[in-house]
Amino acid sequence: MSKNYIVLLISCFSFLSFSQDYSALWKGYFSYNSIREVIKGGDKIYAASDNAIFSLDLLTNEIEEINTVNGLSGETISTIYYSEDYKLLVIGYEIGLIEIVFDNGNEVLSVVDIIEKATIPVTDKRINHFNPYQNLIYISTNYGISVFDLERLEFGDTYFIGNNGIQIQVNQTTVFGDFIYAACSDGNGIKKAQVSNPNLIDFQNWQTLFSGNYLFIETHETRLYTVNDGNRIYDITNDILNEQFVYTDRPLDVKSDNENLVVTTENHVFVYNMSFSLISQIPISVDFDTEYTSATIYSDSVYIGTQDFGILKTTILNPILFEEIHPDGPLMNIPFSIQAESTGLWVTFGEYNSQLNPYPLNSRGISHLKEEVWVNTKYKDLGFEARCLNTISINPFNNNQVFISSFFDGVLEVNDDIPENLFNESNSTLEDLVIPNNPNYIGDIRVAASAFDQNGVLWMMNSRVDDPLNSYNPIANQWNSYSFSDVIIDGFGDDSGFVDIAIGSDNVKWVTSQFHGVIGFNENGNPKIKNIVGEEKNFPSRDVRSIALDKRNQLWIGTLKGLRVLYNTSSFFTDDNVQVEEIIIEEDGIAKELLFEQFVTDIEVDGSNNKWIGTADSGLFYFSSDGQNTIFHFTKSNSPLPSNTINDVSLDNSNGIVYIATSRGLVSFRSGGSSPFEDLTSAYAYPNPVRPGFNIVDEKVKIKDISENINIKITDIEGNLVAEAQSRVNQRYSGYNLEIDGGTAYWNGKNLANNIVASGVYLVMLSDLDTFETKVIKLMVVR
Repeated sequence: MSKNYIVLLISCFSFLSFSQDYSALWKGYFSYNSIREVIKGGDKIYAASDNAIFSLDLLTNEIEEINTVNGLSGETISTIYYSEDYKLLVIGYEIGLIEIVFDNGNEVLSVVDIIEKATIPVTDKRINHFNPYQNLIYISTNYGISVFDLERLEFGDTYFIGNNGIQIQVNQTTVFGDFIYAACSDGNGIKKAQVSNPNLIDFQNWQTLFSGNYLFIETHETRLYTVNDGNRIYDITNDILNEQFVYTDRPLDVKSDNENLVVTTENHVFVYNMSFSLISQIPISVDFDTEYTSATIYSDSVYIGTQDFGILKTTILNPILFEEIHPDGPLMNIPFSIQAESTGLWVTFGEYNSQLNPYPLNSRGISHLKEEVWVNTKYKDLGFEARCLNTISINPFNNNQVFISSFFDGVLEVNDDIPENLFNESNSTLEDLVIPNNPNYIGDIRVAASAFDQNGVLWMMNSRVDDPLNSYNPIANQWNSYSFSDVIIDGFGDDSGFVDIAIGSDNVKWVTSQFHGVIGFNENGNPKIKNIVGEEKNFPSRDVRSIALDKRNQLWIGTLKGLRVLYNTSSFFTDDNVQVEEIIIEEDGIAKELLFEQFVTDIEVDGSNNKWIGTADSGLFYFSSDGQNTIFHFTKSNSPLPSNTINDVSLDNSNGIVYIATSRGLVSFRSGGSSPFEDLTSAYAYPNPVRPGFNIVDEKVKIKDISENINIKITDIEGNLVAEAQSRVNQRYSGYNLEIDGGTAYWNGKNLANNIVASGVYLVMLSDLDTFETKVIKLMVVR
């Protein structure tokens, strides 16, 4: 992937960078239910959600998404503006970043001048409003006003307009007549200055008209309006306030929209004509229980941004029927846990904090991507009071049956997307935690880690109780619980919880813990339970958050302060000297520990035994099977990740998709790898034939559905060897012409001399090295 490039415009010291479009291999799954602002631009309506935008073409009704895959930052959006003159969408963020989306939607320009400004406190860089005037936009911020030239794409002056030139919060500006007006907070009232004054940088050229706190100021035709924090709207005539109306709810958005003035509150949209006569008052619809956030008008329709339903469209004069408009997506942009399946993905929105504390409790629903359509179940529709939903386990023998852990209320059972049962202390072996010497406390059932074993039994961890490990057989409807007292003496006080579990083919359960490292449990073993923790065992931290068994039965362990591997799991229970090992890599000739002191949040093993590893603040890594080679390191700066905080990773091995849940949204990367098959019966090559228009070098011929340990030879029709590869040797991303990634091999069309092959028929000869099964596939190449 190419890196972003930086352009320094010396004349104005503006820092600009063009972001890359990643749509070839990446896909974003953002929620557009909660809308911050709605505007009209050209023949489109633009709606900004938390950190992504969608547009509605008013002529074709086509919806387009603009998110991190297109080059947006993924930060929290605070305001947007569309320039009709320059055909630019300008996006302001709470951190002070400004991004400009060009009309083709394929280029995004990042402007970081405000972020880089050291003299402005980080907390005061929020972009509040864009006000166009001639070729400029006046940018209202929490420190004052900055000026940006849309024609030259460069910053001009910054105005600190508080008394004695101090920085103050400016919520909105407008130009009315010969003056620019600013609505300010913190008692600074409304200020004005002559817009043509070349020295507006001097605070003494700004006059304070009124004191108090003002949220909006807007020019509407021949009148000037302002709104204060007392929910009052005023007309300003000859620098005198004339009260027009008092709203029952605080106005959230005020904009002049052609001949209409539109005021949006939580529960109403008010539409006024040029003389401030009310022509429409639109209440919350009984069919859409939500709150309004912003509104705009096109023709005879009102487009209203909401907290829960994207945009609601209705008519100005008869607002009875409402149409819900937004792209398909999950409920929220804060995915906490995910679980992939061959036809889609399950998502929950958690959560518990880094100390495994679920408070303050959250009540959020679940989302299910099912054959490219989102099935969203809101909390009120769950039917059970299951809060803090996190880990998802899909029954391997019945993919329509899903169990979702609640870190406060037990385990929720979902069948065919319908919640049907909540397992708690009354109908299972799960237990409420009990606080000693506090009989009035109403307990909670904190379940996080869960996984199915190869027999279809669900295993789950119940935190802060004496018998934390529970099993449930869905077919027999049988529950069992198991004590950890040999390792954790006081179930309530000695450990805060268990967030991950891995189950081996030998039926050993490996469990993470906050204070006791890794715990191994085998209900049929002797001993049944043992843990490994401490510096003497080479643990960098006793707090373990993620584990995964790879295809060699090695246990990869992610701690709060680094990565470890337990290479010999078979002797774990019998070897008193067992310890975990760090991975040492060579970097610039220096030996270093892989992921030194990194908070490892998740570890996933793909079909090639390579490792996807998420971190709390350094993005996502993709390592070779032994960790010696870094194949990818994705961060916000070089990928569509909306955040470097990776909450969870899940692999769809059937389709070669890596789903990535970050703290600010969900994306996927099409890695192309897949799980190997047991035999070669289904193996095939595509495209076949390879036609002249196919870019064989970059897009490659795929040989799909191959077995795990295989040798592949490609020959011409006369038997001359063209390419050869073997599992675990010619792994993908290693630079070979023929590479193997789990159940898929990739050939770039080159022969042993590194030349692209000529047109002809080629034989792909597959040999399973374990079963000696063979298969030959004929492949035609036409150049």
